[in-house]
Amino acid sequence: MQQPRAPARPKAANRKFPAENRALCRSMVTMKRIAAACLALCALILCAAPLSAQAAPAQAASAVYPLQDGFVDAHGVLIYYVEFGKGPPLVVLHGGPGADHSYFLPWLLPLARTHRLIFIDERGSGRSERLQDPSKYTVEGDVEDIEAVRVALGLGKISLLGHSCGGVLAQAYALKYQEHLSHLILNSTFASTREMNAVLAREKAQMPADKLARLNELEAAGLFGKGATWEHGRYPAEYETLAWGDGYFKFLYGARPDPAYDPATGNAPTNWDLYREMWGSDGEFVIDGNLKSVEYVDRLPSLHVPTLIVVGDHDECDPSLSKEMHEKIAGSKLTILPNAGHMNFVDQPEMWQKTVQGFLTN
Repeated sequence: MQQPRAPARPKAANRKFPAENRALCRSMVTMKRIAAACLALCALILCAAPLSAQAAPAQAASAVYPLQDGFVDAHGVLIYYVEFGKGPPLVVLHGGPGADHSYFLPWLLPLARTHRLIFIDERGSGRSERLQDPSKYTVEGDVEDIEAVRVALGLGKISLLGHSCGGVLAQAYALKYQEHLSHLILNSTFASTREMNAVLAREKAQMPADKLARLNELEAAGLFGKGATWEHGRYPAEYETLAWGDGYFKFLYGARPDPAYDPATGNAPTNWDLYREMWGSDGEFVIDGNLKSVEYVDRLPSLHVPTLIVVGDHDECDPSLSKEMHEKIAGSKLTILPNAGHMNFVDQPEMWQKTVQGFLTN
């Protein structure tokens, strides 16, 4: 059955608006469009503002290098470390023996732009734990401490830079753990104590005759247990000035000698017990402590790590020692910095940085 149709709606009357009303309607439509456009623009501004606000802190953060320090318990010895920088890890070992990491600063700071720098105070040095038994101050113990720091900080493969006696430790570490190294830098160091003693003897012989005679007198009389009780465990002040001033100074610096250098205190170790155990007790110009065991020359050909050797042209660790290491380590690079001594990163900072950065980034 068909459904009845709904009745048709009556047509609306054809009404006409006055002209002023039609103009008002058009004006209202225009205002609505303007309002909508304003709302859209405000939304864009509000959305963009957080992005620009976030960009400024991000840029600021990229210019900040936070410093972190702490201690690693390395098989019962607390080893102090300090780190800062961005990039692959570069572990830095100081000399002495018995100095600390502080003499590298501020000179090595530019490396922080491309590397995560980790400075270590070796066992018994600086802020690291001192041991009651000095016989435990050994190259072998230091090597295990370096490895413990690498593992504890989760560094993976590292670049390793050793300066002076720190370079001895770097060689010893590489000879045992080269699989953990990406790069090795040996700065002003030696691979043979026998050869280093010959260098020291030549340097001693270059002292002014009167200074040399007095230095020999002091050495013959014994260098420890002299003076007041608080002086017994260290060199006499006169000997420090003769050895580290008249004897060493010209081999330490070249282009930029440090005007603040004080031979009576500036070269002294932070731990004399450690120094005597490793270097010896018979003066600055002979190594007769347990560093006598350092004879690595014949083992260096076993190293297959990218290696850079840096030395000053009149370094305390004579360039002849670096040339020999270069000959023994296949593929190694040798840089001899002009007008530079043992502290060649101070004498020629731009050359040193360019050399080291170029090696690490290639």
